[in-house]
Amino acid sequence: MIGRSEPAAEPPAQSAGAAGKGGQGGGNRIIPVTVTVAEEQEVADGIRAVGSLVPNEEVDIASEVSGKVTEILFKEGSPVTKGQILVKINDDDLQAQLKRYQFQEKTLKENVERQRILFAKEAISQQAYDEMVTQYNMLLADIELLNVKIDKTRIRAPFSGVTGFRYISDGSYIQPGTQIARLVDYGTLKLEFSIPEKYIGLKLIGKSVTFTTQASDEVHKAVIYAMEPRVEDKTRTIVLRARYNNAKGLLRPGMSTQQITIPTSQATRVLMVPTEAIVPSLDGKSVWLAKRGTAELVPVETGSRTETKVEVLSGIAPGDSVIVTGLMQLRDGAKIKVTN
Repeated sequence: MIGRSEPAAEPPAQSAGAAGKGGQGGGNRIIPVTVTVAEEQEVADGIRAVGSLVPNEEVDIASEVSGKVTEILFKEGSPVTKGQILVKINDDDLQAQLKRYQFQEKTLKENVERQRILFAKEAISQQAYDEMVTQYNMLLADIELLNVKIDKTRIRAPFSGVTGFRYISDGSYIQPGTQIARLVDYGTLKLEFSIPEKYIGLKLIGKSVTFTTQASDEVHKAVIYAMEPRVEDKTRTIVLRARYNNAKGLLRPGMSTQQITIPTSQATRVLMVPTEAIVPSLDGKSVWLAKRGTAELVPVETGSRTETKVEVLSGIAPGDSVIVTGLMQLRDGAKIKVTN
């Protein structure tokens, strides 16, 4: 008896996510977002930027010669003056050699004088006299070279500043290039920051700037003294440096600075978006725009910033709807619903 055949199984229904554009944005799933309208704002108090403080001078103190450390003459975190001896390296062998050369120098000097008298009386040849003088001068050069070597066993501070942690101990055997400590001069600090390239035509050298730090709300003043000769390729910004008198020692190198302001003679209008709207990546920076119910990722170039907003130099226009929340769920073409 022939049994009734079973009806063929229907293929499973394709999921809504797979039916969408490459499965992006969850297919028909609508992502709730909030947006803000990109608007130009008038900045009446000048050009704004953020930056950091770098020391006036900074160097890693290192040895030029090898030898055993016999004395460490500085304390960690203490001020030192230019030329001050920080470390002594054993130089007994060099001192003994110098003493030998000094004895030879005394004898040769007397010989040269005798040869000079004989040469004046034409008792010796010009060649014999010249050979003696050359021998004496070569010994003087050897003594000078030896004194240079001895001086290198006295490691000195190249400028006045404050020492950091030391990396050697008394009795250590060090080689050329061995780091001993870091020396930093922060009596004067350099404020380093960038501004958009559109301001390159302004005469900024000599202008005063104001800035604050996270350490306090106190407003500090610095004077611009230098500008990099070229515009940064990736950011299209100009790097500037300003000097800050840190005689009181209130600020330290490496601190971040906020609210850097360069006063200008007239107000400027800039396009600003909230900081959280900027999406960084290896290729640069982008923002998500809301367009006809979908999300679109647009590359942008940014400029100066405040605590809450970033200046956009290119990529979007005034009136564009910039998405500020729900960014982690977005994909190009994802359906969105504006909730604000």
